[in-house]
Amino acid sequence: MKIDWLRKIIGGILLVSLLAIVCSQPIQKYLSIPQNVTLFEGESISFQKAAPVSASLNSQNSSISLNQEKKEVTVKADKPGNSEVVMELAGIPVKKVDVHVLKDFKVIPGGQSIGVKLNTVGVLVVGHHQVNTSEGKKSPGEIAGIKVGDIITEINGKKIEKMTDVSPFVQSAGESGKALNVMISRENGKFSTKLIPLKDKEENAYKLGIYIRDSAAGIGTMTFYDPQSKKYGALGHVISDMDTKKPIVVEDGQIVRSTVTSIEKGSNGNPGEKLAHFSADREIIGNIQRNSPFGIFGKLNSEMKNGIMDKALPIALSHQVKEGPAQILTVVDEDRVEMFDIEIVSTIPQKFPATKGIVIKVTDPKLLKKTGGIVQGMSGSPIIQNGKLVGAVTHVFVNDPTSGYGVHIEWMLNEAGIDIYEKKKAS
Repeated sequence: MKIDWLRKIIGGILLVSLLAIVCSQPIQKYLSIPQNVTLFEGESISFQKAAPVSASLNSQNSSISLNQEKKEVTVKADKPGNSEVVMELAGIPVKKVDVHVLKDFKVIPGGQSIGVKLNTVGVLVVGHHQVNTSEGKKSPGEIAGIKVGDIITEINGKKIEKMTDVSPFVQSAGESGKALNVMISRENGKFSTKLIPLKDKEENAYKLGIYIRDSAAGIGTMTFYDPQSKKYGALGHVISDMDTKKPIVVEDGQIVRSTVTSIEKGSNGNPGEKLAHFSADREIIGNIQRNSPFGIFGKLNSEMKNGIMDKALPIALSHQVKEGPAQILTVVDEDRVEMFDIEIVSTIPQKFPATKGIVIKVTDPKLLKKTGGIVQGMSGSPIIQNGKLVGAVTHVFVNDPTSGYGVHIEWMLNEAGIDIYEKKKAS
């Protein structure tokens, strides 16, 4: 019994000692240091540390340098590559920090209002209608199993690119009584079906009983472009068809300059909207190669200037974005880009591409008076924080038009085909 009692006392002392060590300031500070850090050339990051903790480089040939003081250690990125910082407590290694240095990279921020025209892959089915035949009302499209959101890509082995490609097949098949062999693209794959046109007894014409569309148009905001490759990103979110609510599968498309004519102010439960028209010259300033959850992407034909911030800016990775003051670039009057104050309310340091990584709130009195906050057409407006491009406006909160979501610029660059991690992978 006496031995058991002694063991309990010793065990208690050891437990208290262990807790004291874990809760001590040196240990707590070293535990808060991240295991992985990514920096661009010329950037630096500082870690708070207690006096007994020291830092050293694990290699003499390093891409970083250290500046060590009593209460913090500063890591400076000197050149692209991978390095390792070792944190020691009383000469014992307690933590290793992997530091990845990326090549210096900058892009030109946007803010310009742009007109967007998308051409779909094939023709998009946006609805059904009944054909008034001599035997009653029927929809050949529904009979053939064609659904809203389907894309017709081929008829009788011929590629379909626009609505006018469909009509000759309809009349020919109707007169001959032969079914059309239709190739359909749907979210879960492709399939073929037989489609028999029916004659409308009132209009004396053959019809398919479906509504189709081959293009879509709208406005948005330019986010950035790379001065080297001329690749750009805009909108910050996918363009969906207004009828089917499904993402538009893009064959190609164009962007043009647009002019904001007026603003429908947003209010609780009613998002506002920029009203704009395509510029009179309809000059195509770039193409559209991709429509993704992160926006539209392609190449510009020439440089685009916003008039207030035309020099290339560094970018911030998702883990570098902080809560606090920031600005957005956008157009609320004609084609003039202006800068407005916002607050980054929260930000998620995402490790993998994902939308809605930033929550923002408009604080600028001028913008609040003009728009009520975030309105449709403002999507893609670049978010600037501490002289860096950090993301783009994407969605407004329906019940609070002063607030909304943003997407991290890191993921938009990835979707644009700009590999900022190239040097990291090569090393």
